[in-house]
Amino acid sequence: MSTTTTVTQTESITADNVLRLFPDIDTSLAQSRDNDLAGYDEEQIRLMDEVCIVLDENDVPIGSASKKVCHLMKNIDQGLLHRAFSVFLFDSENRLLLQQRASEKITFPDMWTNTCCSHPLGIPGETGVELGAAVAGVRRAAQRKLDHELGIKAAQVPIDKFDFLTRIHYKAPSDGKWGEHEIDYILFIKANVDLDININEVQASKYVSAEELKTMFKDDALKFTPWFKLICESMLFEWWGHLDEGLEKYKGETQIRRM
Repeated sequence: MSTTTTVTQTESITADNVLRLFPDIDTSLAQSRDNDLAGYDEEQIRLMDEVCIVLDENDVPIGSASKKVCHLMKNIDQGLLHRAFSVFLFDSENRLLLQQRASEKITFPDMWTNTCCSHPLGIPGETGVELGAAVAGVRRAAQRKLDHELGIKAAQVPIDKFDFLTRIHYKAPSDGKWGEHEIDYILFIKANVDLDININEVQASKYVSAEELKTMFKDDALKFTPWFKLICESMLFEWWGHLDEGLEKYKGETQIRRM
């Protein structure tokens, strides 16, 4: 006795119908051009596939997109905005740990900046809609990236030791193709740490006092990331001066600072 099987013909998936059939699919990767990254370091190209949190101007998550999509100036100029963080790590002598970004970096290579600057990813544990959840997410992301870039282990930078101060909204080009448009969470932490630098991320590091940093700014041969300069020119030295006493009044600011 033979058995007859009926096969139902399904609609073939194409670029034209994928969103109609599967509304949850993120098509940004397919829409991006491969040649945007031609000639860059392979590891840095790989990191450009990481998924950033896309925001409205009030820091409310409204979607996600690859790091590459978020950092192309053609998208930034149309208003694409994502979430970021900047860590300022101080040792027991209140010296700030700086890093010089590696030459391999696609955005802002060779520039001096604060201890660690990166992005919470669109993954469980690093996203958040309400401010408290968002802060928790960037703290976890900060701990992850301190290890990735500088080899600082989580035990030396416990999540609950990161102090959230404020958020800054800024936009800055890196070159004609790449740039930043971020709502950047400012995190302070005081800890003595061991470094095991990832040379694909960081080419140099140094601890500086406030006065030593001001001297560095006077050296025309040194280049600094735009977000670091904005933070230094606005509030960093005031915050730094209250690191051991009075920092409490600067913590947990709810208003976004527009730069």
